[in-house]
Amino acid sequence: MRDGYLTVAGDGEFETEVNRSRFVCALGPAASERDAEAFVARVRARHPDASHHCYAYVIGADAGVQRSADDGEPGGTAGLPMLRMLLRREIRYAVAVVSRYFGGTKLGAGGLIRAYGGAVGAALDGLGTIARHRLRLAVITADHGSAGRLQHELRAAGREIRDVRYGAEVTLEVALPSAETEDFRAWLADSTAGSARLALGAEVYGVG
Repeated sequence: MRDGYLTVAGDGEFETEVNRSRFVCALGPAASERDAEAFVARVRARHPDASHHCYAYVIGADAGVQRSADDGEPGGTAGLPMLRMLLRREIRYAVAVVSRYFGGTKLGAGGLIRAYGGAVGAALDGLGTIARHRLRLAVITADHGSAGRLQHELRAAGREIRDVRYGAEVTLEVALPSAETEDFRAWLADSTAGSARLALGAEVYGVG
């Protein structure tokens, strides 16, 4: 499991122009191939007059799923340079669609490769990305007397409390950077005089 990756901050569009051709790059998050394909369909509907809708997407933290399409442009001049730009920028779980409005001047293979790859790069710069890091889910079990103070200390330390459940005891779910779990265990023991228990769960990706 890799330590982290970048993904797009959200849906958005960014336009560039090359020799009077407009290249409108739409970026969006995609958790699955179905999400990516649905995003491509929405962009096609939003730009019905564009001459091409080329796309690329990368699914999986390990980039296990990679797809691209030239949509009528010469083979390898559109979708592939878009995909390469996503991979070079370490972008995952994301889809890019470039809708081209032809401006009357042919760009040639080299020009198309630069234009389509450049459109994705410019969109990533203009719209922004976010980093997701490898985190370990952890459940803290504490008595009611110390749970309130513990929640306050966790939040003051910048820890995200994902869930709180009340029963005979109080359980708090937090997500920790994987490299910090042992330090956190020591902090928790010191903070609660050893009365709280810590159970580590699955690894996930998140902002943290």
